[in-house]
Amino acid sequence: MIKLGVPEALGAAPLPRRLAVITAARLVLLSIALALVGAFYLRGKFAHDSFTLRTAIWAFGASFGVAGVCAVFLRAGSQLERIANVQLVADQLIWTVIAYLTGGVASGATSFYGLSCLVGASLTGMRGATVAALAGGVSYGTLVLALERHWLSPPPDQPPSLLTGDELTFYVLLNLLVLTVVPLLAGTLAERLRWTGGELEAATERAAQAERMAALGRLSAGLAHEIRNPLGSIAGSIQLLRTAAGLSAEDRQLCEIVQRETNRLNDLVTDMVDLARPKSPMRTNVDVARIAREVVELASKSGRAVSDVDVRYQGVDSLTVWADGAQLRQLIWNLLRNAVQASSPGDTAVVAVERSGEVAQLRVSDRGAGIDEAAKERLFDAFFTTRSQGTGMGLAVVKRIADDHGFTIQVESDRGRGATFRVTLGPADPASAAPKA
Repeated sequence: MIKLGVPEALGAAPLPRRLAVITAARLVLLSIALALVGAFYLRGKFAHDSFTLRTAIWAFGASFGVAGVCAVFLRAGSQLERIANVQLVADQLIWTVIAYLTGGVASGATSFYGLSCLVGASLTGMRGATVAALAGGVSYGTLVLALERHWLSPPPDQPPSLLTGDELTFYVLLNLLVLTVVPLLAGTLAERLRWTGGELEAATERAAQAERMAALGRLSAGLAHEIRNPLGSIAGSIQLLRTAAGLSAEDRQLCEIVQRETNRLNDLVTDMVDLARPKSPMRTNVDVARIAREVVELASKSGRAVSDVDVRYQGVDSLTVWADGAQLRQLIWNLLRNAVQASSPGDTAVVAVERSGEVAQLRVSDRGAGIDEAAKERLFDAFFTTRSQGTGMGLAVVKRIADDHGFTIQVESDRGRGATFRVTLGPADPASAAPKA
């Protein structure tokens, strides 16, 4: 199901790209860290059998291995969020080992916990920041508890770090504050940036759509007049010809074909004009149920609804909404025309007007071939169609009218089981929507 009419937040850069950048940066930083440890070793800063040196090498090597394995899975393109979480947890464990080797509870390396929270926020927003914060908090808390209970001894090649109770409390509270504030700020900022990026992308798309509509308007302005004049002449001539005496059954059938194709061309021109030169809604209290019945009655006397598709109305007898009556009629007509075109011989197309709580809803459904997921994403784009003879403008007009009115559209469809278009028309009691005198 897709919903239209309300902008949705969109991510800025795709997660695979962000994760690839972070993984590459992690591999580079770990390589630098290993090089620095090797340089200290070669310069004799540590004894050859130094516990600190061996542990640091093992820690960075393990982290390097985890990053390499994650890079392999990243290349496969699956379980991306899980890969991100594994790397965040691994990072916090490595920082805990480094903190243990560089001063324990009071180590300045604990500031790297906040860095991992920032990385998590950049990857998956608040979720990533939370995972990093929890992993850092558990790791640091375990280190503090292990050292204080003497389950873990300080590095044997370093002098013991003696902290008073107040100092220990200070460092613990400081790091807990970092692991609380940084994820909240980073996660909130990341979600805000993601939403802003989505708004910008949506605005860019609307600007491009407006430019396309402007180009179409310039084209349709010249075509509408040139096409409608001969269409009117053809339609009038065919009407006169059909009343002439002596026409055979075959001649009358040919006249009906010409009449039907003339009406189709007229609908095409109407869609072009409506799409390219939209008018602001002139809203009043209108009976959507009455309009829907009139559209069904008109549709049942034209096109395929006369011969092989049954068109029906269901729902309430009367329901008032706050809308432009002419544009609402056009919206229902286009949806019903789309349903008839999607139907097979013998199928039924249904137009229903219902009251759902305090909201009025319009429903147009068919039993045609249905709409696949790929087509749903572009269903309301101008000039996009899934039929060989479609123009892709009827539903674009529907979306434009819905957007202008603030309606929302839901499309429900399974391949081979037809489609249902649900339009939420706003309050069923338009008194709250109408401007006060």
